[in-house]
Amino acid sequence: MDPTIKYYDENAKAFFENTKDADMKEVYELFLKYLPPGAKILDLGCGSGRDTRYFSQKGYDVTAVDGSIEMVKLSTQFTGRKTLHLTFDEINFNEEFDGVWACASLLHVPRSKIVCVINKIYSALKKGRIFYSSFKYGNGEEIRNGRFFNNYDEKSFNELLKNHPYFTLLEMKVTGDVRKGRENEKWLNVVLRKE
Repeated sequence: MDPTIKYYDENAKAFFENTKDADMKEVYELFLKYLPPGAKILDLGCGSGRDTRYFSQKGYDVTAVDGSIEMVKLSTQFTGRKTLHLTFDEINFNEEFDGVWACASLLHVPRSKIVCVINKIYSALKKGRIFYSSFKYGNGEEIRNGRFFNNYDEKSFNELLKNHPYFTLLEMKVTGDVRKGRENEKWLNVVLRKE
């Protein structure tokens, strides 16, 4: 089993409690302003289900997926919607979604595999639709507390985008962490459009 997925399976309840109430409104607006009402959203690596729950309450049609079976159980219970147990490698959608939301999830994909995962996201999106992702701000890969992280800053993310000319960069914004005790941590938020 992937060590990062194992971490989430073993620490699901603590992670759920630490993230389910985080105020993400500023970041939601970055994404939702590009979507039509009732849009179909893929919440990729949904974790606690916090974002799926919010989007559903706002009238969006959300499909939630996560690679950790324990997070899938908690998300399903929290959102009242069945969360699919799929890893990034297992997603296989074809032009089904108006938006793909990958909040703090793709940061667990190594640089050696991220091009392939972004290609799967491209396939999942309808033409002209929106892909949001966020990464811990920095540059490089690291193992921290049993989890793998792939961090990006503006320069390194723009380098990654050279592999994906069929996406147009709409916005790139650095934000602070909204979780208590994490105020000094930064996130790189990126909004792309499929051409």
